Amino acid sequence: MSLFNTGDKAYVMLENGRIFEGYSFGEKGTAVGEAVFTTSMTAYQENLTDPAYYGQIITQTFPLIGNYGVNSEDYQSDKVYAKGYIVREWCNAPSNFRCEGNIDDFLKKHGVIGIHSIDTRALTKIIRENGVMNAVITTENVYDKKDELMELIRSYKIENAVKTVSSSETKRYEAENAEYEAAVLDFGCKNSLIKSLNSIGCNVTVVPADTNAEKIKELSPDGIVLSQGPGDPSENKDIINNISEISKLNIPMLGISLGHQLTALANGGKTEKLRYGHRGASQPVKDIRRNKTFVTSKNNGYTVVSGSVQNADEVFVNANDSSCEGLVYNNIPCITIQFEPDKYILGLFADMMDKKKEDK
Repeated sequence: MSLFNTGDKAYVMLENGRIFEGYSFGEKGTAVGEAVFTTSMTAYQENLTDPAYYGQIITQTFPLIGNYGVNSEDYQSDKVYAKGYIVREWCNAPSNFRCEGNIDDFLKKHGVIGIHSIDTRALTKIIRENGVMNAVITTENVYDKKDELMELIRSYKIENAVKTVSSSETKRYEAENAEYEAAVLDFGCKNSLIKSLNSIGCNVTVVPADTNAEKIKELSPDGIVLSQGPGDPSENKDIINNISEISKLNIPMLGISLGHQLTALANGGKTEKLRYGHRGASQPVKDIRRNKTFVTSKNNGYTVVSGSVQNADEVFVNANDSSCEGLVYNNIPCITIQFEPDKYILGLFADMMDKKKEDK
């Protein structure tokens, strides 16, 4: 285990000046990003390859990471988008029938700087109390370059996130026994979303984030999905305007995470940055219509301001902080959610597509 296999020194310095000393794993060098934390106990490979983590340094709150290794099947995209990786302990002897390597070699392969053997509980507490903040991970002596690194930290900003992670070409994923055609706008689409849509009988056509309404119409989809993705939703002015035009096609729509936020903005709503975000696999969400609370998987740093979308009903709320988790629109056939879609949500989307077919 890493606590007994320390290696070279490494450091984390936060925007508030707090320094954590640990040891290096993964790539060596210096990386700056927005420090966030996730409470996931597993899915570390999925986290690292999730485009929604673009520009961020991930802190894992679970103390042991890497015990089942990495493999070629659990990628959410074709690369790592996180800027850095912070863990308490990494396992250098993983064991699992699908294991193809360890987390250390995985980080090196993708050029990601990691640090282990620091107090991740203390770091997480700082983020919870002060909010997400910029930070730097470095294998250089932080005390020798403290002023230089602090300037780097304070000037850092996540920009052009969707443009950076979105595919520039159209891709096709066919389902067995397909019943529907779904067009997915790629704002940072994860492989798990494509698999979920395939599982309900959707042939999936993933299109670039800036694909306009005319091109969407040419695909003749039964449904349109606005995918997950990174960054501040409000910076995507052209995409927001484009969603307004796509909505006029009157084709059933499902918005997820960033897609949820962008749809709200396209309908006159507002978004705001959460203090420390919702990232993890055990996030409670209340379904107001069914009066049930269920556990969701989430990764978002922004939220739709409750009550800001006048032509939609807020049907899901976060059980911890009452933030908006989902909307059903009254003027267009559209449902949007702030969490990963489960069978129930996918079923609602399928019902919308069935109704549209019947109306034809």
